[in-house]
Amino acid sequence: MREIAFIKQNKEKWLNIEQQLAEKNKISADDWSQMYIQLSNDLAFSQTYYPKSDVTSYLNHLAGIVHQKIYTNYKYEKNVLAKFFFDEVPQIAYQYRKVLYFSLVAFLLFVGIGVLSAAYDDRFVRLILGDNYVNSTLENIAKGDAMAVYKGSSNWGSAIGITLNNLYVGIRCYIYGILGGLGTFYIMLSNAIMLGSFQYFFYEKGVFTESIKGIWLHGSMEIMAIVIEVCAGFILGGSLLFPGTYSRIQSLKIGFKKSFKLFISTMPFTIFAGLIEGYITRYAKEMPDFLNYLIIISTLSLITFYYFIYPILIYKKRLIKP
Repeated sequence: MREIAFIKQNKEKWLNIEQQLAEKNKISADDWSQMYIQLSNDLAFSQTYYPKSDVTSYLNHLAGIVHQKIYTNYKYEKNVLAKFFFDEVPQIAYQYRKVLYFSLVAFLLFVGIGVLSAAYDDRFVRLILGDNYVNSTLENIAKGDAMAVYKGSSNWGSAIGITLNNLYVGIRCYIYGILGGLGTFYIMLSNAIMLGSFQYFFYEKGVFTESIKGIWLHGSMEIMAIVIEVCAGFILGGSLLFPGTYSRIQSLKIGFKKSFKLFISTMPFTIFAGLIEGYITRYAKEMPDFLNYLIIISTLSLITFYYFIYPILIYKKRLIKP
């Protein structure tokens, strides 16, 4: 599309937004958000096809003003947490959905590399997991309880220790994004390869099904939370490396606000996964198979729906809103 046609097609919409800003009418945060989404789409198109044009600078400026309207004039409703989890976070997840998809695909790819490495090198599992863990697990397998490692301490002690460790991993995934995303990439790489080799180890020893029923009771939610935290780290790093039409400091501020919200949203999932690992995983062997798989499928579906499907539904709902 030629630039003049692009301007003619959208000019009325932009002027209407300017008028709303000038009149200072009482407009809901949802309506400002809708305007911002429309401007962001127009800005992305303009940056792609007319990067040095005045219209790109104009849209960038206008989108910035509307963005400020959303966050400075926002009147918080009674249930702030509900607004955060069911409105703000899904919008951020949708805006950065390509980064989210990339994080998931990259993580799964490195899990596959971990599986192949363990399959073709007998020493790889010991290198990654350590001799102590491998030897103790082999002893547990010989005793007929491959998941005995989860029964080593009290319920609450395990839950607290595991949750704190998982939160620590998530914080590192996110904070290391400030290194241009390289730190986040390294944490993702090491954890994904560890997961792949760890799972292959149980497959090789003939207890694959038992490991699935034990590990993934908590792992489905725990691992997906790490993927989202990796995404948040990449967003933070990307805002520093690719400021676009913003200054680097402005881009970093915007990237930090949005990525931090995405990161914070994973904490309930991480804590819940820790509780499952501390209180339920230890009983995986005695648990009926249907209940075991029900928990795994339910937790995986919940977190997948929230970050990958719900944001699309929210976006479509806003598009058809009168």
